[in-house]
Amino acid sequence: MARVALQIPKIGLVMENARLVRWLKEVGDVVHQGEPLLELETEKSVVAIESTESGRLVELLLRADQEARVGDRIAWLENETASAPVRTAPDATREGDALRIKSSPAARRLAARHAVALSAITGTGPRGRVQLVDVERALDTPAAAGTAASAPVQPLSSMRRAMARSMTLSNTTVPQFAVERAVDWTALRTLRAQLAAELPAETPRPSVNDFLLQGIAGALLRFPALNATFAGDANSPEARVMPALGAHIGLIVAVDQGLLVPVFHGVERLGLQELARRRIDTVQRALQGKLKREELEGATFSISNLGKDGPDRFNALINPPQSAVLAVGRERDCVVARNGTIHVRPMSQLTLTVDHRVADGRLASDFLACLVDILEGDAWQLH
Repeated sequence: MARVALQIPKIGLVMENARLVRWLKEVGDVVHQGEPLLELETEKSVVAIESTESGRLVELLLRADQEARVGDRIAWLENETASAPVRTAPDATREGDALRIKSSPAARRLAARHAVALSAITGTGPRGRVQLVDVERALDTPAAAGTAASAPVQPLSSMRRAMARSMTLSNTTVPQFAVERAVDWTALRTLRAQLAAELPAETPRPSVNDFLLQGIAGALLRFPALNATFAGDANSPEARVMPALGAHIGLIVAVDQGLLVPVFHGVERLGLQELARRRIDTVQRALQGKLKREELEGATFSISNLGKDGPDRFNALINPPQSAVLAVGRERDCVVARNGTIHVRPMSQLTLTVDHRVADGRLASDFLACLVDILEGDAWQLH
């Protein structure tokens, strides 16, 4: 028998830390390669992690609610086929000790709320377990009094930290510019009312986001330069633009801890009814933290629609390595001139932010004009 270490895998572009939600196996269980082993909360969602090895689970190095970095050891398996035991390096041993700090759930929550390290608190419970009273006592010390007197410190969740890293990366490394154009929803509003009257009661009704997804997919196929991701250092001869096969579009969803961007793959092949069904299911699972890993990767373009209570217009930051993001302002009645006469029309302001390494202003402007033509037209694929 040999012992094999299991580690935290990297999920997504900027993931560094993850929080253990729960183990799906217990010590003594036999685990097969590819079998779900645990659930991690990453910056994107709660993801089931599969075992990379087969064997018997003999030791868990991480407890529920604890955080670890990518590459950290989290468990040991006994594996008959391993060629040699994996020995723990001295620094990893100390890390394992830190992960095994005994504490009550209430103590962990209070310590996290006030950004107090459990390792700095002397536990008075059985076998040195840190209890709620120990954290309260630590907060009453002069060193902690200064921060306790002010508003409670709110430590960043894994998702918020990753958002901060990703948006900082976007704002500092991606040369971005924006173009704007108004869209008239009159034809689309009429079509949606017609579909609502004609479709069976149990059939999902296409929302504005479904029309946006299908419309953007059509525009991306006509402007493939925007249906791509940028890779490499712009100063290096190895820098390149990676075109995508098919339209893979992210829809930004607000959740309790931040934002998720589930990806709809191959949108050009989907009718409005199928898009509506998938969107409802995907958004619901995003809010529940139940998205799969592959549902969060592979987009070249994203949509940010803040809905009827959102601003009239806003700019969104690109989510690297995507090429563009469309910000959709709230729909409102506007006075517009049409053929020399005045009309009141339901309008929204569309703001397209583009990676200047992928496209220039003329291409972005043409893309947005094409998208508006699609949204204001009647060439929709229902099925």
